[in-house]
Amino acid sequence: MSEVVENPRGGCVLAGINSVLGAIDRVCPIYHAGPGCCMQSTASDQGQSGNKSSCFVSSVSIPSTNMLEREVVFGGTKKLETTIQGAIDIIDADAYFVLTGCTAGIIGDDIERVTDQFKEEGHQVYPIDTPGFAGDSNLGYEVVWNTMIDQVIEDSIKKEENLVNLFGIIPYHDPFWSGNLEEISRLLKKLGLKVNTFFTEHQSMEHIRTSSQAALNIILHPWIFKGPARKFEERFAVPSIRYPGLPIGASDTKRFLLMVGEALNLDDRLVNQVIEEEDDYVYHYLAQSIGTLSWKRFAVAADAGTALGITRYLANDYSFTPVLVVITEPIFRQEDKERIISELTNLEYAKPPKVVFASDQYEINNVLMEEEDLSLIIGSSNEEEVSSLKEVQFIVAAFPIKDRLIFNRAYAGYRGSLTLIEDLYDNL
Repeated sequence: MSEVVENPRGGCVLAGINSVLGAIDRVCPIYHAGPGCCMQSTASDQGQSGNKSSCFVSSVSIPSTNMLEREVVFGGTKKLETTIQGAIDIIDADAYFVLTGCTAGIIGDDIERVTDQFKEEGHQVYPIDTPGFAGDSNLGYEVVWNTMIDQVIEDSIKKEENLVNLFGIIPYHDPFWSGNLEEISRLLKKLGLKVNTFFTEHQSMEHIRTSSQAALNIILHPWIFKGPARKFEERFAVPSIRYPGLPIGASDTKRFLLMVGEALNLDDRLVNQVIEEEDDYVYHYLAQSIGTLSWKRFAVAADAGTALGITRYLANDYSFTPVLVVITEPIFRQEDKERIISELTNLEYAKPPKVVFASDQYEINNVLMEEEDLSLIIGSSNEEEVSSLKEVQFIVAAFPIKDRLIFNRAYAGYRGSLTLIEDLYDNL
């Protein structure tokens, strides 16, 4: 019998695809799906920041074929043709992506044949034939980039030695994605690099098309993006490095910058100068906060990238004691679990925390309730109730966040770590 999961974080793969495409400037998703899909997938993946979205098109403005019984019986390709044409006529986008819902996937509508008709007419229309039941929304991030590699990114472009592509920070799945990308990009630019974030600074499809020029792909995530990274290297000769999780604070970000410097053979003096400048900046502020926050025994319940970054920072840089880390997205490969556990085991100044992999809110709540000696819980809006029952300090720092409007706040890097400490203090 199938398992029932309480409060799943995210949605189907269609929701994940939509959240990624929605974060790219001047891109229009077109749904070939039932009438509830566009509203549901937008809510599940973009409703984390006070139910607001920064997408070019979002929620009910997403074009959809709204498939009903007639399309199930007779096929929906004719209706898809008129929907695509209507989107082109009304929405001035640089690219249109046709996404299949479960209904279209089950009946087997040939969306590629339809999109090819529009390509022949000179329109940038691309099919993503991955129905919602194919996986969860984390998979949507990889599906989008596989599509870009196969259909959009150009071959045989002259390399730029100082250009890098930044991957692994997933729009809306990281509530602070925009600010985190801006902070990491700021640091990389100080090293003399040009940065493709793809989702900030009004970067667009043109940056995606020419991303094969890059000298390096930088993946900020402990397990996602393996397939696209391999395809990038095989097809475009762009190698990748993986930093396991979000770099937060001086120690973690220094490690990250040294890794980038080594991969690109950057001048050691420049890399160390940037690290010294950023260390001086962040410690100048931290010195003012000595004594404002008492020592904490903490638990983190978050996606792997966020959980690793926050745990390493508070343990290594701020001398808090990690007791429990709950990784809340479904992770199936044992090698990925072992990499995450290794990162949480090899802390500099703390005893390793207990690590639990759990996606079911009922199980997450039980694990948190069983830990008696906690004084701080860091998690999503879903953990607010259990923290109240335990009467411990709580801050919301991970997806989903239901009661905050987030523009460009960051937890990543040097400056983002100061924001995290501010939030800790504000929620005493």
